[in-house]
This record gives sequence, C-alpha cells and structure tokens, in this order.
Amino acid sequence: MSILVIAEHDNASVKSATLNTVTAALACGGDVHVLVAGENAGEAAKAAAQIAGVAKVLHADGAGLGHGLAENVAAQVLAIASNYSHILFPATASGKNIAPRVAAKLDVCQISDITKVIPSAPGPSAVPQGEQASSGAAQRSPGPDTFERPIYAGNAIATVQSGDAVKVITVRGTGFDAAAATGGSAAVESLAAVADSGKSSFVGAELAKSERPELTAAKIIVSGGRALGSAEKFTEVMTPLADKLGAAIGASRAAVDAGYAPNDLQVGQTGKIVAPQLYIAAGISGAIQHLAGMKDSKVIVAINKDPEAPIFSVADYGLEADLFHAVPGLVAAL
Repeated sequence: MSILVIAEHDNASVKSATLNTVTAALACGGDVHVLVAGENAGEAAKAAAQIAGVAKVLHADGAGLGHGLAENVAAQVLAIASNYSHILFPATASGKNIAPRVAAKLDVCQISDITKVIPSAPGPSAVPQGEQASSGAAQRSPGPDTFERPIYAGNAIATVQSGDAVKVITVRGTGFDAAAATGGSAAVESLAAVADSGKSSFVGAELAKSERPELTAAKIIVSGGRALGSAEKFTEVMTPLADKLGAAIGASRAAVDAGYAPNDLQVGQTGKIVAPQLYIAAGISGAIQHLAGMKDSKVIVAINKDPEAPIFSVADYGLEADLFHAVPGLVAAL
C-alpha cells in the first residue's frame, strides 16, 4: 500500500502545508510518495525528497503545470492514481481546487478537511490461510478507512468511514504536526508531464507582499476585530504589537467586511485556519465562524471589554478591558 501526497510549492520550495499533509499520510501507514508537478520545479522536488518519512518523490515537469492550474494538475494525479490507496492534498485554496476534480473522475467521495486518521482495527480483511475471504473483505481497500473531520464550524467532530477503493482526502494542516523538512533522502523519479488540457490559462497574479510571517505559518498572530472602529485605528493599535512580537496580523470577518483590514488577513471558517503558538485577539467577540479558524491555537489571549464575549470561552487568558488602553499598555510593557 502506497500513499500519495500532492505537494504545494512555488517551483522553488515546498510550502509548509505539505509538511502537515505528509504527517497525515504517515499516519495512514505504507510508503509515502510525494508528487511535485510544476515547471522548472527541480529545486522543489529536491526539497520534497528531504522531508522526513517520504519514500519517493515523483517529479512531473511541464509548461502546463507551471502555475498549478487545477485541470492540468488533476490530470497528472489521475495518470498515476491507480497506484495508490490514498491520495492526500493540503486543505488550501489549491488543494480544494484540485481534489474534487480527482475524486469526481475516480467516481469516489472526497473526504474533506480531516484532522485525525483512525488506525484500522484488525478485522475480516486478515483471512487465515486456506479460508475463503468474504466478498466484503475482498473488496475492502488496504489501510485506514476512517477519519475525523470538523463540522458545524468546528462545533462537532464527524467520524467518517469510506468504502471507496481510493481515498481522496484534503488535510487540515492545523490537525497534524509538520513533518521535519530535513532528514529524509528519498529518491526522485521523473514522470512524463501530461499535455495541457487547454481548458484554462494563467493570465496573471497580484500578490500581497509583506515582510511579516505568512498568516497560516506564523507562530504568533495578533488579530483585531470590529471594535477597533476604523482602518486607521486598526493599523495604529495592532501594528506596534505585531512589530514587538514579530507576529503576523489577522482580522475577524467583521473587521474585513467593514474595510478595516484586507481580506487576506481574515481568520475564520471563511478565511484562514490557523494554529499558532500564541494567538492574541483584541476587540473580537468570538463568533462561531471566527472560533472555527483559531481555536486550535496553543495559547489564546483575549482582550475585550464585554465580559460575556464568546471569545473568553476558548481563551487561556482573558483580559476584560478597553483594547485602546490595554494593547498600548502591553506594547509598552514589552
């Protein structure tokens, strides 16, 4: 049994979400192979080969794969899908774009956003020598078939069992520790790149550039809510704290909708899912959709003048205070 992980990369390096996905793949058992599909992505393939636990890297290089267009990458995955019992994608914008196409083409159900792999229990699939396997045991695919995933904005955990021969899975990165980026020595095998489907083309990209850590990979995040009142106050209050802590800046959906912060800073069910070592929420009430995006943080600090704010229910430390006094005071103390 082999497990395939679809690497997320920029053709030069492997993105952190891939490391979490490798950990989930290792929990499935069997050999873990990583597919690096891109253009001039040799460096990314070398980086993938160094990930601890990876047995083999499959490197497909072609012009049609250069920008990660979903139609082309899905076709590349499908070309080798029959060799694998499980195909795992990071639950990122890219992974969520490609995985459903692969699942549909394979005529299987996608298992989305898993946070845990439940090991297979010994059962009828292990048939004593000389005895005939039941039809159910003969059809059952090897490896784990049961997984946990959050539902209802993280308020409940569903246990999902799949009988499909191939499991197509997206992995919530915050549910698994990152595999070590170094220490592995996997072989790199070249694959023939699939032809460009011609169904889509890359026109351009407008990327927000920042010297701060990327939100989903940051170890410390400071987030502001609608209580900040304006974009000017958001910057004035939150930026000094982020600078002191070397933190990424996040925002609640209410703050983003009000125009206080750009939407790439939104944390929550409809934004980015984060799990930093330290999460500081200032002026955020703690709506369900926001809690779904940050409640796995290791330490949560909430600053809010409303003692009934739901954010206090998940906070490790809560300060009932006016953020306009508390945050500058914290910056001064630091």
